[in-house]
Amino acid sequence: MVRRSVRHTVRSRDTLLISLMLPVLIMVLFVYVFGGAIQVGGRYVDYVMPGIILLCTGFGASITATAVAGDLRTGAVDRFRTLPMFRQALLAGHVGEGVLRNLVAVAIVVAIALVLGFRPSAGVAGWAAAIGLIVMFVHAIIWIAVALGLLARNPEAAGGFTYAIMFIPYISSAFVPTATMPSWLRGFAEHQPATPVVETIRGLLTGGGAGEPGVAVLWCLGLTVAGYGCAAVLFERYRR
Repeated sequence: MVRRSVRHTVRSRDTLLISLMLPVLIMVLFVYVFGGAIQVGGRYVDYVMPGIILLCTGFGASITATAVAGDLRTGAVDRFRTLPMFRQALLAGHVGEGVLRNLVAVAIVVAIALVLGFRPSAGVAGWAAAIGLIVMFVHAIIWIAVALGLLARNPEAAGGFTYAIMFIPYISSAFVPTATMPSWLRGFAEHQPATPVVETIRGLLTGGGAGEPGVAVLWCLGLTVAGYGCAAVLFERYRR
């Protein structure tokens, strides 16, 4: 099922290109257009990199949700239900492909950021911890995207549902410090999943403190359980 999903993604070259290159374009936009006007007490490219990584997961979630909804609409799910296979294998295949695609997008973004001047000070342990947290967050978001794909009535609606996922990193410490936000918005920005994940990744890569690793891991685990639970319920309801 993972191999099947990967083949579908590779054959849709326009979708693959957008998912891989759009985060790079957004990073260039923030670094060269907005970066000169935003003061973060250091190099802005070092500050903004974790937020761009989270944006990669948002764009990747849209592709996964659309693919799941497409399988429902074209009858692929009904076809696989007639075969002697584990009923959740189809969803697991979409999750596996989504995680792989997002990690490739993250690797491309990091490589381009190094060219633009990103200079992380993390050692092997710091990089390993940051990559582990990124994988956990990507896994959680992809399961939520699968649930949204099962909930949507068509692929277009599934892609629209994931806009909220892409919007959340903007209202966090991903691009500007939360202290610069008005008080009524700061409370939400500081108590949503993107901020502790961003702060932890930023601290691990730049050596500016480890952020809130416990809170970040708990958010990732909670989102994974919620996404998997909703996807399982919706898939069972569709099967019945």
